Amino acid sequence: MKIVIINYGAGNIQSIMFAIERLGFKAVLSNNPDEIKAADKVIFPGVGEASYAMRMLQESGLDTLIPTLKQPVLGICLGMQLMCNKSEEGNTKGLGIFDVDVIKFTPKVKVPQMGWNQIYNLKSPLFEGINENEYMYLVHSFYAPNCPEAIATTDYEVEYASALQKDNFYGTQFHPEKSGDIGEQILANFLKL
Repeated sequence: MKIVIINYGAGNIQSIMFAIERLGFKAVLSNNPDEIKAADKVIFPGVGEASYAMRMLQESGLDTLIPTLKQPVLGICLGMQLMCNKSEEGNTKGLGIFDVDVIKFTPKVKVPQMGWNQIYNLKSPLFEGINENEYMYLVHSFYAPNCPEAIATTDYEVEYASALQKDNFYGTQFHPEKSGDIGEQILANFLKL
């Protein structure tokens, strides 16, 4: 199986590569459109600021490529947020895959939300064998509100979508690669899709 991690200068790439290796697979880092199109599975990571990350995608033409991909694609953290319509962070236009806008938590709560929180309302093969209310690792100041494409929910000030799915596109606000055995099971489930 050919697994490509999109390399666009805004990612938590090493920890994802190590998690995939622990599952017995190898992943390739690439920003080459032909290599990405030829992959069996694509992982779209992201750590950092939305407008900068989107500029990096635009400079390499990946902003037009990613929404056309036909194989399973997993966006992680900022990667998931960039797959939405837009983000309040830097007033950034997203890829428009998920029909929801990313907004910021209010000052009523500590921002960023950092640490472990529960996921529930699990609704996808991505969560096969995963129990409701498992704890996942999150670090984020912006979130996707609950919407029809939500396949997992988390509560932090409000209930929000901690995972999204539309067709072959999946997104997790949490970091499966940093969430221990349960997170690695979610990655393994993605690789089986």
